[in-house]
Amino acid sequence: MLIAITREPSPSLGACELTHLERQAIDLDLARAQHRQYAAALRAAGCEVVTLAEAPELPDSVFVEDPAIVLDELAILTRPGAPSRRGEVPELARALAPYRRLAQIEAPATLDGGDVLRIGKTLYVGRSGRSDEAALVQLRAIVTPLGYEVVGVPVLGCLHLKSAITEIGEGVLLANREWVDTGRFGDATIIDVAPGEPSAANALKVGERLIYPSSYPETAARLSGFDVLYVDASEVIKAEGAVTCCSLILTQRGASAT
Repeated sequence: MLIAITREPSPSLGACELTHLERQAIDLDLARAQHRQYAAALRAAGCEVVTLAEAPELPDSVFVEDPAIVLDELAILTRPGAPSRRGEVPELARALAPYRRLAQIEAPATLDGGDVLRIGKTLYVGRSGRSDEAALVQLRAIVTPLGYEVVGVPVLGCLHLKSAITEIGEGVLLANREWVDTGRFGDATIIDVAPGEPSAANALKVGERLIYPSSYPETAARLSGFDVLYVDASEVIKAEGAVTCCSLILTQRGASAT
């Protein structure tokens, strides 16, 4: 059984953190409708969806990927790079506790889950404006005993590593080469985003299916060999979000599992 943890869009989503985008008006009603569509896609991909209540005081809280990293053996609570987002962590800790034992990235290190791309037993960690070297050191100390390798990857021109590259199949990555050096990912097959769609590299792999935004039709045409569920994510895209950001996917197991 796959569990997908999500959170309702905050009424204050329009006041979200922005780094690389100009602020646009966000239609909250539309954002909520799109979030329901996203949850339906998660269910269609085989997930049981757990939806946390909205947090009016936390504009970015719909992006549950950033406050935590979930592995098979444990969940790691992060310390988000934006101070306004650190209040999101306690609720995610409560939501994850039934499923995983918890570890924590400690101050002064900063780490966003959107910067962590897991491929097998390797955690690629974006060196972005939100995640620093001190966090890599702490993360390495937590996961190395479990058999994981942690590899830092510079990120330029976008918010997170997974804004630039995501895994869409075994040995296959979708990437914007202008934002990340794909040579750091070994001999993986790279599918490039289409010209004019620089933000199109973010896809959510759930089992054998992909959840992908309908906003990037030219890149979508390059995914013809994949089983794709398309969703409208226009409002979270305005908030510098994407489809991976809005859920934490985990296999169901007890918190004592190692």
